[in-house]
Amino acid sequence: MRISVDQDVCIGAGQCVLTAPQVFTQDDDGFSEVLPGRADGHGSPLVREAARACPVSAITVREAGGDGAGVSEGAPEGASES
Repeated sequence: MRISVDQDVCIGAGQCVLTAPQVFTQDDDGFSEVLPGRADGHGSPLVREAARACPVSAITVREAGGDGAGVSEGAPEGASES
């Protein structure tokens, strides 16, 4: 699993941090980001829920596999991973 937060879309609502605080944090400006070393989800079952909770769909969750057929939850169609 790979998780990313699109900084250009994030509005800093913090729902991801409330849902999965072991994976997400907020920077000094209040925008969400994945904690260092946690881009793999750190085994949290709440990562997908955090992506669904994002009001602007700034979080992308992709399954590992490299074939591009991974799950993309939260991210709008055509959004790029940062």
